[in-house]
Amino acid sequence: MSNPGESDLTPITSARQLAEWFAAGSKPRADWRVGTEHEKFGFHRGTFATPPYEPRGIRALLESLEGKGWAPILDSGNPIGLKRGAAAISLEPAGQLELSGAAVPDLHATWTELQQHLREVHEVAGPLGIGFASLGFHPLHRRDELPWMPKGRYAIMRRYMPTVGSLGLDMMQRTCTVQANLDFGDEADMVEKLRVSLALQPVATALFANSPFTEGRPNGFRSMRAQVWTDTDNARTGIPAVVFEPGFGFERFAEWVLDVPMYFVMREGQWLDAAGRSFRDFLDGRLDVLPGERATIGDFADHVTTAFTDVRLKRFLEMRGADAGSPAMIVAQAALWVGLLYDDAAQKAAAALVRDWTVEEMRALRLAVPREALHATIHGRTVRDIARDVLAIAADGLRARGLGEDVYLAPLDEIVASGLTQADRLLHLYEGAWGGDASRALLHAEV
Repeated sequence: MSNPGESDLTPITSARQLAEWFAAGSKPRADWRVGTEHEKFGFHRGTFATPPYEPRGIRALLESLEGKGWAPILDSGNPIGLKRGAAAISLEPAGQLELSGAAVPDLHATWTELQQHLREVHEVAGPLGIGFASLGFHPLHRRDELPWMPKGRYAIMRRYMPTVGSLGLDMMQRTCTVQANLDFGDEADMVEKLRVSLALQPVATALFANSPFTEGRPNGFRSMRAQVWTDTDNARTGIPAVVFEPGFGFERFAEWVLDVPMYFVMREGQWLDAAGRSFRDFLDGRLDVLPGERATIGDFADHVTTAFTDVRLKRFLEMRGADAGSPAMIVAQAALWVGLLYDDAAQKAAAALVRDWTVEEMRALRLAVPREALHATIHGRTVRDIARDVLAIAADGLRARGLGEDVYLAPLDEIVASGLTQADRLLHLYEGAWGGDASRALLHAEV
């Protein structure tokens, strides 16, 4: 989850104004960039305990990173993130460390940024005895063994989540993801990109499955992280049917977001609890926590960050379906979507691949892949077979860019060729060389 968002004080007077806010993200192809966000679990070497905020924990790590040119982001006086140029570091609820990378021109720059980030983290985490592991779900700890970070929005969500789903707190404390952010050219381009990427997000979930352990034992899933999202808060998650309806565009999505229940409002640096309230009431000045006050564009921008669809539309598109994984897999996730969506021929081929899939079939596939991964089926084909086609399209798209970026798909090609996900390999190690010791997963996944 992000650090606090925009502070645009422009009053909202119509849904069309919100559609224009989304539309302002449209860019000419020459300006398209890729941004990558990735999270990782901290652990104390030797004990595998999760570092607290303080003492000698996450706060100390953030303060040490300030010496490398990062500026602090504060919440009630506590450092809860960092900013340097267009990049940011933020904290997930249990201290998972996230890099929200800058928008860069190509995947080579993504790889360079990732390596620099990991090097800086190693330099400050090492003296604290802290390591970081990139997995989709925490393999060892119960929720009550994990800390909470001092972020105001998380306190609100912690209270509200159990009222709307059984796994929301697990999502907050025990999951990590990798996300690719891509641009669109105009409304029509956004619509096709959003439809294609939502349809294929379950395929990505299967390819990146990397969370087969819960509390030290196999959990029966290849992506427990993806399973958690099936019962987090169904009013704001999954594959929204509106995206596939005739006439869908920026305004229809804005209307959909308005019906997503609120979490909070920020005023004067403080998060106000508005969980479960209607943003439409806020538009009309009828929000009980701010009586008579009307919502601004900045409020709406914050509200958009609480829509947790598998692909999220902001002023760009966020691909949200993958478990965190190795550095090579982090860049492979960005490579997959750049290859599919940044070349016209590749995008049309991907659209043709999913053209006959209904929303109900996509949702059924989404429910099957956390457990079955590459073995799940749609239209009589396995996800593994579909992934083979998807990777061929993505490779063609990357080669058309002429930048030598197709090399970053190699880890995914190997997964499809072998039929073994990261999760399958972890299970083989657990049952063999690790002798049933799931703590070895943290060391194996250290980045």
